[in-house]
Amino acid sequence: MAPKPKPASSQPPPPPPLEDLFTTLNRHIQASAFDNAVKLTDQILAIAPDDEDALRCKVVALIKADRVEDALSAIQSSRKQLDDFHFLKAYCLYRQNKLDEALESLKRQERNNETMLLESQILYRLGKMDACLDIYQKLQNSKIDNVEINSVAALVMAGRSSEVQGMLDSLRVKPTSSFELAYNTACSLIARKKYTDAEQLLLSGRRIGQEILMEDNLADDEIETELSPIAVLLAYVQQLLGRKQEAMEGYTDMIKRDMADESSIAVAVNNLVSLKGPKDVSDSLRKLDRLKEKESQSFRLARGLDLKLSTKEKEAIYANRVLLLLHANKIDQARELVSALPDMFPESVIPVLLQAALLVRENKAGKAEEILAQFASKFPEKSEVVHLARAQVAAAAGHPHIAADSLAKISDIQHMPATVATLVSLKERAGDIDGAAAVLDVATKWWSNAMTEDNKLNIIMQEAALFKLRHGKEEDAAQLYEELVKSQGSIEALVGLVTTVARMDVVKAELYEKQLKTLPGLKGIDVDSLERTSGVKRVEAPHVGVPETYEEGKNKTKTKKKRKRKPRYPKGFDPANPGPPPDPERWLPKRERSTYRPKRKDKRAAQVRGSQGAVVREKHDTGASSNNSNPKSNQGASKGATQSAVSEQTKPSSKSRKKSRN
Repeated sequence: MAPKPKPASSQPPPPPPLEDLFTTLNRHIQASAFDNAVKLTDQILAIAPDDEDALRCKVVALIKADRVEDALSAIQSSRKQLDDFHFLKAYCLYRQNKLDEALESLKRQERNNETMLLESQILYRLGKMDACLDIYQKLQNSKIDNVEINSVAALVMAGRSSEVQGMLDSLRVKPTSSFELAYNTACSLIARKKYTDAEQLLLSGRRIGQEILMEDNLADDEIETELSPIAVLLAYVQQLLGRKQEAMEGYTDMIKRDMADESSIAVAVNNLVSLKGPKDVSDSLRKLDRLKEKESQSFRLARGLDLKLSTKEKEAIYANRVLLLLHANKIDQARELVSALPDMFPESVIPVLLQAALLVRENKAGKAEEILAQFASKFPEKSEVVHLARAQVAAAAGHPHIAADSLAKISDIQHMPATVATLVSLKERAGDIDGAAAVLDVATKWWSNAMTEDNKLNIIMQEAALFKLRHGKEEDAAQLYEELVKSQGSIEALVGLVTTVARMDVVKAELYEKQLKTLPGLKGIDVDSLERTSGVKRVEAPHVGVPETYEEGKNKTKTKKKRKRKPRYPKGFDPANPGPPPDPERWLPKRERSTYRPKRKDKRAAQVRGSQGAVVREKHDTGASSNNSNPKSNQGASKGATQSAVSEQTKPSSKSRKKSRN
């Protein structure tokens, strides 16, 4: 009898020692196998739920594996709160673009270099550049690597590009020390409109980046992905330099190869769309469609792009999308997207400008003027561009009063010649002549007191004098011309003064006329004889008669005689025996010549009546009985009659065509 098997023990095998598990965990982390590391930390926490090292390793591994949501859940569900959990939680919230919550969580963490660096990045994303720069200033003496890269980026975004070179000199850092720093420094040069220097720096940065990344044994595809922001910015500089074809090729090549990171692809698509403008709108819309969330019916940027792109870049993409929809006449889609923009960019002026453009496209200029005025009154610090837009809309809609009032509210440009000319023209169209004169008077007074090298007083006063003359104010115009002559010594002003005063006081005009210099060659001109002539006659030689009165005592210049050339005859033509003269009507069509006789029409042809293909019956028809007895012959006769009828009808049209060709 076989022995009975021993019953299996119900107890599970004992867990491996924690030291072995941590050794394996360290091996996974060194190999960047973060998913395996997370599984192993779960085993450790099952044995030791309160192990701080295992819990910290789990959160960090989840962040490294881009499982930010899971890392945040692990922090919130942990029974034990570690000292650095507020920092890790703030970083997770920063990755989720929940910036205000991230900043609040970071305030609970003890302040050190790491927390200050994260805080500066959050402030940079929030657009608070001054506070961000203050932190970077404090971090410059620390041992954090590449802090100057972020400092340059913050200076550029804060509009302080002119301070970049000074900061690099104080840190004793060259722009070409890394390709990231070269990129940010090139951005500062672009902001200062030094496009050629920016292009050279970008080329150097790309070469340095290729050398550094090749030393790190990166593949060619990975190197191209790392350097894609430089390629996009280089194409943008070429666009600014006017080399649009090169820029378009650079954008198109990057989009087709699709080897760059998604943010660089988005910037390339946006720049290409703006460069093409309204040409090929459907293709531009298709290119923008690749940037949106695939599951969304309306246009919304993909979540990854929404987190990586800056606010200005996202705003530019949405604005270009709206403009393309307007060009494509897709008003409903444009209206839907415009209605969502104020919530996306509440502090920007772009949404209200796009809304006004949409209303103008719908022939609602009055409504557009109304919303622009409301925004300007609500945000006076951002009202300059809104007032300009309102003035343009009102002027195009035939509302010169509103356009002039909007333009007059921009105080910074009131004295500029272009603004003065526009205001005067608008007020003249509105019938406000006194208001137009007041604009010119204010501009004249401003330039009279201005201490600038490029003074426009001469231009403003001359235009003011012309305006006075145009509206019958000769005395005011003469006064302006006289001031110009005394202050500037302008010959044009003196001429204007003479012509203006001559309308009121001829004697005084003659006194001013004596100040004009005598033109050479006018000593022998008899003014009375010129006034008696009917007008100036055109002569071939403009200097005929001038040598006699040009300067006494000099030899007369000899007039050049034209050399007579022999006429050139056709080959074989004998001028002695030319033969009969050619027909003078040879260039006219035949029907217009005097010898043309049209052909007579043949009136004896049988006239075909009825529809096309009808059978012609003669008066003496003797075949009625035979037609009933032979249907085949009837069909043949009908077919022949039809063909003859068609041929008879087509003959006149062919004759008419032949006649038109003659």
